Amino acid sequence: MEFYCFHLMPYADLDFEAAAPHRSSWTVLPNELYDPVKGADLYHRYLDELELADQLGYDGICVNEHHQTAYGLMPSPNVLAGALARRTSNAKIAVLGRALPLLNNPLSVAEDYAMLDNLTRGRLICGFVRGIGAEYHASPVNPTESHDRFHEAHDLIIQAWTEPGPTTYEGKHYHINYVNTWPRVYQDPHPPIWIPSQGSAETIEWAAHPSRKYPFIITFSPAESVMKFLSLYQEQAEEYGYTAESSQLGWALPIYLAETDEQAQEEARPHIEALFNNYLRMTMEMLLPPGYTSIKSLQRIIETKKGVSTEKATLENILALDTALIGSPETVRQKIEHYHSRVPFGQVVGMMQFGTLPADLTRRNIQMFADEVMPYFRNKQAAAAE
Repeated sequence: MEFYCFHLMPYADLDFEAAAPHRSSWTVLPNELYDPVKGADLYHRYLDELELADQLGYDGICVNEHHQTAYGLMPSPNVLAGALARRTSNAKIAVLGRALPLLNNPLSVAEDYAMLDNLTRGRLICGFVRGIGAEYHASPVNPTESHDRFHEAHDLIIQAWTEPGPTTYEGKHYHINYVNTWPRVYQDPHPPIWIPSQGSAETIEWAAHPSRKYPFIITFSPAESVMKFLSLYQEQAEEYGYTAESSQLGWALPIYLAETDEQAQEEARPHIEALFNNYLRMTMEMLLPPGYTSIKSLQRIIETKKGVSTEKATLENILALDTALIGSPETVRQKIEHYHSRVPFGQVVGMMQFGTLPADLTRRNIQMFADEVMPYFRNKQAAAAE
């Protein structure tokens, strides 16, 4: 099992009272609520937290992409990954992930990732996503074209990384006469590709295909939904004629530790509730614009989101669903072990800072997880290998 420290880099200084009259913290939230001085401090603080995770032995550190929102201040995650490339030396750097359908020229991602792969000497993990529905309100891209654009962009990027150039690419949405990226990627044949998702049927079928076998990372979902979707990936792999490895299965979720369950819950409560009730707040039409997803996937998403985005979240219902793991090291270890016994996921992607969680609690959280949870599983895995 590998452990990753994931960061959303939210605008933690958001004035909730001023934001409340607006129907979402995405797209329609006036940017006058952003203070550049405070924002600059947050960027540096958040990079420090990820660098701490590298120093403490996490297998990887993760950034991601969102647009026009206080939920995450990374419209260009490659910029943050580049800043981390020279300040870290051990952890993999995962960009989870670039929203491919929103791109006018996917070769820009092929080039950016190739640069990062060289800068890190092969520590890069590439995440590819379609972007959640809200991103399409901030983009001229028609959401009904999302799947086609994603697949074409992916194919173009793989071609750029693996076929000696110059070549050409002709698709419905992208036409490139010269595909000839400089620099080439450092890893052979290309950096690992992960697919973060919330359970789309089409994504499971596509990611599990034998020609890809991409790690499938379930995000922001109750634990039972995570188990269900990872099991569906396993079943899809079996239909394709192979057995999915644990390295193809991952779980991404908020994690918070303190000395006791009571202390952890008391400290985490306002910050985890702010994450779900303030930063994730959006209307259904913003989350799922017409044509963004199939009926089958829509049904899965609505099921996954019960108690998460359509109702006011409380610490109690978050804990009841295990949408986040909050407690003592022993409690968190037991929870991970319990779910791992059901589906042997190979990656735990922990959001160690969430909502308004302050720097001192975030750093302690990162440290405690590294000291008291990661060694338990690594020692257990080492013993099993003997």
